[in-house]
Amino acid sequence: MSATTIAPPNPASSTPVEDSRRITSGKLPTWTPWALLGLAAGAAALIFFIVSLASGDFNVPGWLVVSALLYLATIFTVSAVVEGRRKGIDRLVTGVVTIAFLIAMLPLVSVATTVIVNGVAALSAEFFTSSMRNVVGEGGGILHAIVGTLLITLAAAIISIPIGLFTAIYLVEYGAGNRLARGITFLVDVMTGIPSIVAGLFAYALFALFFGPGIRMGIMGSVALAVLMIPVVVRATEEMLRLVPNELREAAYALGVPKWLTIVKVVIPTSIAGITTGVMLAVARVIGETAPLLLTAGITASMNYNLFDGRMATLPVFAYSQYMNQGIPASAFIDRAWGAALVLIVIVMALNLIARLVARIFAPKLGR
Repeated sequence: MSATTIAPPNPASSTPVEDSRRITSGKLPTWTPWALLGLAAGAAALIFFIVSLASGDFNVPGWLVVSALLYLATIFTVSAVVEGRRKGIDRLVTGVVTIAFLIAMLPLVSVATTVIVNGVAALSAEFFTSSMRNVVGEGGGILHAIVGTLLITLAAAIISIPIGLFTAIYLVEYGAGNRLARGITFLVDVMTGIPSIVAGLFAYALFALFFGPGIRMGIMGSVALAVLMIPVVVRATEEMLRLVPNELREAAYALGVPKWLTIVKVVIPTSIAGITTGVMLAVARVIGETAPLLLTAGITASMNYNLFDGRMATLPVFAYSQYMNQGIPASAFIDRAWGAALVLIVIVMALNLIARLVARIFAPKLGR
């Protein structure tokens, strides 16, 4: 009768199991962060309520700041005790990032809410189908400003997009490392940071040399906006072209395709989605400019479809003039200013949605 041999336990293999259990044993429930946030907000509210009894005013911003600090301290302490120090730091950093995101969203939400609440009162059929010609008090609309904004911005895009696209192609495909390319890059960086009023002064001085001082035309505003758009288009296009893998270019060269045809058929189609997004960002960056258009295109109360003849109204200048030159009743002028601002925001949003749609349609297809 043979005796059964029982192997002794291996101490080397049991240690990692114990360490693993110790590391993963504690875990907070999913509702814990929300509960701690509520407790922190309640404790901070109690503190500020007691303070408000003496001052007579409840400090809402202070309450939010103290609530956030109490929550961060509480979630770190509780998580470090239950889940370990590493998980506690992770939750602390997550809370800091979330709070920073909410702080960054506050101005955007505040501006959007203010414009919508104040601008809705001015919206009507007359507001979109009439101009300010012969309007003294109430009534009138922004049709002339919408037409002027679209025409001036379209002309600026026609001027700036080819220049910016060809400049970026030269910098990436032809002038990499040479002195001229470095000089162009430096000038583009300088142009990116120039104030918009400088672009307006440049366009005004350029046209004043040929037509005399006091000239105002829509095309002048287009030139001023093009000066602001070109560096944005160059930078966006340049970055997108650099993301195209060199293997695609080399494969085209190996087949005997000329360089210019490789750029047209391979490089640009591959990066067209990013280029389109960059162009639309450039348009959104200049469509709301007021100072250069106030100097170059001016303001008028009548319709003007000719960029080369006379003053032309735009939405930002219209909103500025209505707010700064209030008549009787003043509420009508203020409502028209807020309404123009709301329409301008909607146009910018629509342009961004169109850019996303175009980028999705023209993006290179993956797979077969």
